[in-house]
Amino acid sequence: MPVTSKPRPRERRRPPHNGDVLSPEPKYAKLGEEVQRFDSLRALPIGLSEQARSQSCEALNRVLADSTVLYHLYKKHHWLVAGPTFYQLHLLFDKHADEQLEIVDLVAERVQSLGGIAVGDPRHAAELTSIERPPDGAEDVPAMITRLLKAHEALIRGVRVAIELTEQNKDWGSNDLLMSDVLRRNELQVWFVAEHIVDIPLVDEE
Repeated sequence: MPVTSKPRPRERRRPPHNGDVLSPEPKYAKLGEEVQRFDSLRALPIGLSEQARSQSCEALNRVLADSTVLYHLYKKHHWLVAGPTFYQLHLLFDKHADEQLEIVDLVAERVQSLGGIAVGDPRHAAELTSIERPPDGAEDVPAMITRLLKAHEALIRGVRVAIELTEQNKDWGSNDLLMSDVLRRNELQVWFVAEHIVDIPLVDEE
C-alpha cells in the first residue's frame, strides 16, 4: 500500500516587530522636524574649510534665489507677451527660462555638494532675491524686456561678488561653475534680449 504524506500546515506570517498591522494605506510622517537647518553644514571631505564652504553656500544661495526668480519671470513673460513680436519673443523667453532652470539645478547641486542646504522653495527664494518684484498683471513688451535686463544685471552683480569670494577661498569648483555656467550664460542672454529694444528701423524712411 503506497504511503501518502500528510499535507504540511501553512506557515503563518509573523507580524512586524513593532506590532503594526500590514496595511496598503500611506503612513504620513510628522512635519516640521528638520534633519538639517538651512544655515548649517554637513561635514563632507572635499578639502575645504568649514568657513570657506559656509561662505560659498551663502553666496551661491543668493545666486540660486535670483536664478529661481529670473526663471519664473521669463515664464511669466513667455505666457503674457503680446504684439507683432509675439512669436519670436514667446519662443526666446521660453528658451531662456529652460536655460535658467538648468542653472538653478547646477547651483543647487553645488550647494549640496558643499554640505549646505539649497534654497528650494520659491517663497524662500523671494525672501533672498535682489530682483525687484514685477506687478502681478501684464506689462507692455518694452517694459517686459527692460525688467528682464534689470533682473539679469542684479543677478550678474551677485555672481561677480561670488566669483571673487570663491577665488579668495580657493573654492575652485564653485568658482568654475559661476564663471563657466552662470556668468557667461547670463551675459549671453542679456545680449539676445537687449537687441529687441534697439531702435533701428527695418527700412530707410526716405
